Amino acid sequence: MRELAAFFYAVFAVMPLPGGNDFASDSFDLAGGKLTVTFIGHATLMLEYAGKVIHVDPVSQYADYAALPKADIILVTHNHGDHLDAAAIRAVSTPGTVLVANAESVKQLGSGLPLRHGESRSVAGIQVTAVPAYNTSVGRDRFHPAGRDNGYILELGGRRIYIAGDTEDTAEMKALRDIWIAFLPMNQPYTMTPAQVASAAKAFRPAILYPYHFGQTDTAELVELLKAEKGIEVRIRKLA
Repeated sequence: MRELAAFFYAVFAVMPLPGGNDFASDSFDLAGGKLTVTFIGHATLMLEYAGKVIHVDPVSQYADYAALPKADIILVTHNHGDHLDAAAIRAVSTPGTVLVANAESVKQLGSGLPLRHGESRSVAGIQVTAVPAYNTSVGRDRFHPAGRDNGYILELGGRRIYIAGDTEDTAEMKALRDIWIAFLPMNQPYTMTPAQVASAAKAFRPAILYPYHFGQTDTAELVELLKAEKGIEVRIRKLA
């Protein structure tokens, strides 16, 4: 019981980071160390765990990346400008940084480790698996066509964290299991409606669900849709 409580202990804070950036963050005590998730903006996140720093879709619009902690791992989901920013990647990189991305982004950047759907790699001691991310609604596949973009599953501290990227509620998403934290996008026509996010969450049942990439979408609608679902905690955090 004591171990279970340790896994789910969390602290919500507003984190002042170097350069005058103030971002919401959540911290969790895991078996292998503390996990801190910082919500930088839109689909841009920073995760810190056991001395490792992971930047997800870093974009200069949302932070001064020259002032943020340098990356051990950078994850890029796809090459749209609100997810891929070469200047932000340069600012947060060191010679030891590993950039993981879908093949099209690697081609555009001229560097990085391309990860195909279903492929897993150990990166800086963290297992990273690429998951398909694409639109399923008729007429919207032009935004994120099947076979191109990535979501990612990270395995750390004995837990699985799913960062979905830009996608709708695909069959592959609904088939996921043992997801502890899920970040699901919520702004159609580009990604999901609150109803789609709720449908996906009911299928694969993450313990903690953060909607992200939600723009002007009413997050209260998602909270209402999932309020009766025991075992799924919906957390809303500020994203610039």
